[in-house]
Amino acid sequence: MPAYILRRLLQLIPVFFGATLLIYFMVFALPGDPILALFGDKTPNPAVIAQLRAQYHLDEPFLVQYFYYISGIFQGNLGVTFSGQSVNDVLARTLPVTGRLAVMAIAIEFVLSIIIGTASALRKGKVFDNTMLVIALIFVALPIFVFAFLAQYFLAIQWGWFRPTVGAQNDWGDLWLPAIVLGFSLYATSMRLMRSSVIDTLNQDWVRTAYSKGLSRSRVIPVHVLRNSLIPVITNSATNFGVLLVGATVTEGIFNVPGVGKTLFDAILKHEGPTVVSFVTVFVIIYVLVNLLVDLLYGLLDPRIRYVK
Repeated sequence: MPAYILRRLLQLIPVFFGATLLIYFMVFALPGDPILALFGDKTPNPAVIAQLRAQYHLDEPFLVQYFYYISGIFQGNLGVTFSGQSVNDVLARTLPVTGRLAVMAIAIEFVLSIIIGTASALRKGKVFDNTMLVIALIFVALPIFVFAFLAQYFLAIQWGWFRPTVGAQNDWGDLWLPAIVLGFSLYATSMRLMRSSVIDTLNQDWVRTAYSKGLSRSRVIPVHVLRNSLIPVITNSATNFGVLLVGATVTEGIFNVPGVGKTLFDAILKHEGPTVVSFVTVFVIIYVLVNLLVDLLYGLLDPRIRYVK
């Protein structure tokens, strides 16, 4: 196990440099001048432009800019935005908001997919199963912005169950509506995965053996069937968590969530290389660590999985 963890952590090194170099190059290659974009329709003084270019090392070659950025990363400095804010401060302000939103959405998706997916598998071909499959298909086909606007109109404006927008007040309670929208939009795929996994597990010989030994249904389903059916759902949820952490840009925009997605989108429009690359770098590290945790959970859920050298 320790060797496996060390090997996975060492894989983070090429992923880190590869991701930062690629993203930095893509931002560097974008057309347009980020310094001129700061002034909008105004015509800035050439001396001011030259000063700003030198301040942000934009007058240097690409590799030199990347070296400055990486040097700052290892010193704990993620850079400075073109508006003069520290990227560390921007990330510290926005990441907790998106983190709370992602945790709530994944919790909703995970609980619903396990309960409804297992119930559908146990009632395969019956009315409940067919109904849940149709509902899941609707959620898969429904665009997220349509679902978000419908939820905002009915659940918030018409019925008053939630706040229509989040804004500066972004504690756990204010994030319920966007979390529900994201959770239900992700739930359909996970539910179908859970249903298929449970059906496959029910047909295994060792499940029949458990029944033949006289074990009750209440013992076989949660211990033998459910536990061994969770791996596909956990993998899918971990992937979804990484996607949400990068930022559910559309949902955050509709509900005015001051999170990562909205900030990252604005940074891309402004060609703010340090902000975009710094955000992506942090997300790459988090994503790799989350997937490492998921891989370790496999061994707890399924004893047949062993981490060998």
